Amino acid sequence: MTTTAEQLSATTLLRFATAGSVDDGKSTLVGRLLHDSKSVLTDQLEAVEQVSLSRGQEAPDLALLTDGLRAEREQGITIDVAYRYFATARRRFILADTPGHVQYTRNMVTGASTAELAVVLVDARNGVVEQTRRHAAVAALLRVPHVVLAVNKMDLVDYAEPVFASIAEEFTAYAASLGVPEITAIPISALAGDNVVEPSAHMDWYGGPTVLEHLETVPVSHDLTACHARFPVQYVIRPQTAEHPDYRGYAGQIAAGVFRIGEAVSVLPSGRTTTITGIDALGESVDIAWAPQSVTLRLADDIDISRGDLIAPAADVPPVTRDVEATVCHVADQPLSVGQRVLLKHTTRTVKAIVKDIPSRLTLDDLSQHPAPGQLVANDIGRVVVRTAEPLALDTYADSRRTGSFLLIDPADGTTLSAGMAGTAFAAATEPVVADDDAEWDF
Repeated sequence: MTTTAEQLSATTLLRFATAGSVDDGKSTLVGRLLHDSKSVLTDQLEAVEQVSLSRGQEAPDLALLTDGLRAEREQGITIDVAYRYFATARRRFILADTPGHVQYTRNMVTGASTAELAVVLVDARNGVVEQTRRHAAVAALLRVPHVVLAVNKMDLVDYAEPVFASIAEEFTAYAASLGVPEITAIPISALAGDNVVEPSAHMDWYGGPTVLEHLETVPVSHDLTACHARFPVQYVIRPQTAEHPDYRGYAGQIAAGVFRIGEAVSVLPSGRTTTITGIDALGESVDIAWAPQSVTLRLADDIDISRGDLIAPAADVPPVTRDVEATVCHVADQPLSVGQRVLLKHTTRTVKAIVKDIPSRLTLDDLSQHPAPGQLVANDIGRVVVRTAEPLALDTYADSRRTGSFLLIDPADGTTLSAGMAGTAFAAATEPVVADDDAEWDF
């Protein structure tokens, strides 16, 4: 007999983030999603019901299931990223509920940085607003492959199809211009539960999936084995014991791709080439390993390799550079200035660096570039040029979200200053992939 644990281990995992303007009902949507999918514990629901009654509310305020901080409950807003874990019979989920305020843009970047899907909420009464465009821009910057436009509060516009169609058309055109590859629009009422988990009885004109149905069936595109193979060295294992006098292994987690015994590889940044002679995983020798496994590689030649070096197939190596051009989101309260000395952390490698230039700051309202701002302050997104003291093997973020990202760190106290994405800011504009209500929905 198959156990629940075995069933869940066989299902796929989807990481997704939610974003929306203040009072768009984002926390209510998440609460409804958890409640209607039977992912709320009895004591949690009882606590929410008690708080709701004390406020004079007849029905439980499902937003309280996610707004966990006291300040969030008192102000009725979301401040920090709240992570929720839940599962259905078809898929497991890690949900990052991100804030909607413009001053918490950095929190959305944190929550969406590992997401394969972003749910952007819009109030049907207000349509696409500046903050909606900001959230779409952040999702595009972070190369989130799937974006869901959830047009909420349809009950307050009499479930009118023209209202939904107009908002969906405007948002889809904007997101597609940013290079978002797939956009799905869903009309919902989070408060009433329409099209969240169960199909709505009030919108028979809509033939698409509910929010949960789409989350359960959207293709999970984080197959790291299809990416460029990359292995950041975390630790050099050299026991020098009587049992293993000559053992030398390089341990770490495969960031992307597949490695095989007999494969020719290069060690970067030195560029030395050798061959994989052995792969150890969980105490056993294997012929092949893939991301995100943690393994130890054994190589044919004794090369000077240390923590921070990158092993990649000899025929597919990333460029090695000391001049990093990237888009960064500044997350620290202290500004980032031209000429500032920082540490740059890329995978397992940390090097000294200096900010040579800040060519522009991005205005998310209209995607205009403010030239030569001189510095970036908290929540700013801008282009930077960083010169490192040592060469880095760096992919572009468009090619690899894992090995194309980095952090800028204050060398004085270890504070994270900025999160960086190497390469160009946005993908090229694409024709949006939008499901056709008259055809079969292709997820």
